[in-house]
Amino acid sequence: MKIFSMKKIYVLLALSLLLALLLCICVGSVYIPPKDIFYIISNAIRHIPQENAAKSSIILSVRIPRVLCAGLTGACLSLSGACMQGLLKNPLADGSTLGISSGASLGAVCAIAFGIRLPFLPISQTGSLSCLFAFACLFGILFLSYRLDHTLSSNTVILVGIVFSMFISSIISLIITAFPEKIKSITFWTFGSFSGTGYGDVAVLFTGLCIFGFMLLHLARELDAFSIGEETAVSVGVNTKKVRLLVMISSSFLVGLCVSISGPIGFVGLVTPHIIRLLTGPSHKKLLPCCLFGGAIFALLCDLLSRILFSPVELPIGTITSFVGTIVFLAIYSKRKLH
Repeated sequence: MKIFSMKKIYVLLALSLLLALLLCICVGSVYIPPKDIFYIISNAIRHIPQENAAKSSIILSVRIPRVLCAGLTGACLSLSGACMQGLLKNPLADGSTLGISSGASLGAVCAIAFGIRLPFLPISQTGSLSCLFAFACLFGILFLSYRLDHTLSSNTVILVGIVFSMFISSIISLIITAFPEKIKSITFWTFGSFSGTGYGDVAVLFTGLCIFGFMLLHLARELDAFSIGEETAVSVGVNTKKVRLLVMISSSFLVGLCVSISGPIGFVGLVTPHIIRLLTGPSHKKLLPCCLFGGAIFALLCDLLSRILFSPVELPIGTITSFVGTIVFLAIYSKRKLH
């Protein structure tokens, strides 16, 4: 149920995002005051030598790219989750419903275990193979789904995605068994982390969000029709097969890019759209833009918690998002059931 006007909601989310960005840049193993941050950034923009090399290195080389990656990843996952929930009419759906996260995880595990390198892609070796496997998994799922059902119905795609995920999980288990010395690295990656991300990763995520996010935002009207029912969507002139493919491909590409850079991060795409719907209502024209802000805020705060809870030891962000996401989702679901 909406409480505020859309204008107030946009202002509230924008201010919350700016505060979250500032908080995440300031707070860490070393606290740096906001005035020092603005001074360092100002000097970097004007190409003036920094007075404090240590602080400037922390801000410019570590925290800013990490914070930007966290925000962009949260935005991508939240947007894809909202679109998948609308398309499949399933409140438990998110951008990894098709098994894309499993495919990306297999690519990363192969890179870690076998040391495979793909230098022609602008991300790390783990991310390169992860991204490649994610896209290959997407096309494999869509190909099999089409062979089984030419209409590409949601149930068929979900079923094939589940089967793919189970198959990939068995392969990952075999690789871990064969390379026990890599268990620590593989386990840490599969829980997700923004440690070591750089401006190249920021550019990849931003480009992906601009391309595929733009496509999803322009399918808001069609998703509204889908959320009511496919028959209704057809009756109002929606090309259901085309829209389903566009949403699945765009959402999967966003998820694949995120997983290739940070590892699989659960619950961001599942929980954030439900929270935002409490503010905007079910209309995708209002929901999708707000999910960009909400997902970024959620991911930023969870990443901050992962850095400071047991500092100097860093928790995988997937641990935080799963813990917080489970509590929030159960609270929202319980509230709906009571009403």
